[in-house]
Amino acid sequence: MNIYEEVPVLESGRFLLRQVEDKDCGDLLRVYSDKNALPFFNSDNCDGDNFYYATRERMAEALGFWRLSYENGWFVRLAIVDKRASCVVGTIELCLRASEDAFDHMGILRIDVRSDYEREDLLYEAAALITPHIPGLLGCQGILTKVPIYAVERMKAMEKVGFSKSEHLLIGKSGYAYDGYWVMQ
Repeated sequence: MNIYEEVPVLESGRFLLRQVEDKDCGDLLRVYSDKNALPFFNSDNCDGDNFYYATRERMAEALGFWRLSYENGWFVRLAIVDKRASCVVGTIELCLRASEDAFDHMGILRIDVRSDYEREDLLYEAAALITPHIPGLLGCQGILTKVPIYAVERMKAMEKVGFSKSEHLLIGKSGYAYDGYWVMQ
């Protein structure tokens, strides 16, 4: 299945993953206006966007850009729906990396969650739900994700899923080298 032809709906005991929709704006505003969650968002190579959206208008603007990005095959955003709480608590972004560094033709996994979901068990459940599908959805050979050194809960979750810290830096469009990437081959 090509994710740009059909976005899967995936479900675990706690979470449902589906494509982000405009109706998610209010729930996602709670995620992207959470200053305690902001340090865990991966904004590397995102043209200066740090993913802090403090108003409903700015969140709606971001949703529009995410829709346009999907339509153009740049990336896709999936909503992480907590079935128990009946609300969207974060997003998963997927895209295929084309570069001249060690991460060429790898899938990028970004997981953004509210700060109260930045916990090993919840991050593990979300990551374990999507990672087996990424190679087929993106046509990639491996997956990379950012895990800052201070993100101890995320680090434990990603290790449990099967990621390991990479020794390589991710080289951005401007030539800037980003560290903190973990890979799953």
